[in-house]
Amino acid sequence: MKSLLTIGLLVLSNTFMTLAWYGHLKFAEWKWFTKLGLIGIILVSWGIALFEYCFQVPANRIGSSAHGGPFSIWELKAIQEVITLIVFTIFALVFFKTDTFRMNHVIGFVFLILAVYFIFKK
Repeated sequence: MKSLLTIGLLVLSNTFMTLAWYGHLKFAEWKWFTKLGLIGIILVSWGIALFEYCFQVPANRIGSSAHGGPFSIWELKAIQEVITLIVFTIFALVFFKTDTFRMNHVIGFVFLILAVYFIFKK
């Protein structure tokens, strides 16, 4: 149960993280957003990132073996990176249709997923 809760919270966290880091590139299409200067854009992104932390911190505490969870910190980081790739890929494919998802991206992601396999290997 802690494993699924940890992963679910990490998915939510990474969704907000991706929105905070890359959403402003898409928000620029909104008229009100174009009037914001760089500081305004940073503050909007920072506000979104607050929600990322609201999910990331509990995910790491619940999932960490140091707090009775099933994962080492190495495993938590590896899980988080794969979730980041998945969330980012979905976000980019849905919202940024001008950037092409190519085979070299797939190959790179496969190698990252293999890294997770080796991190979990006992």
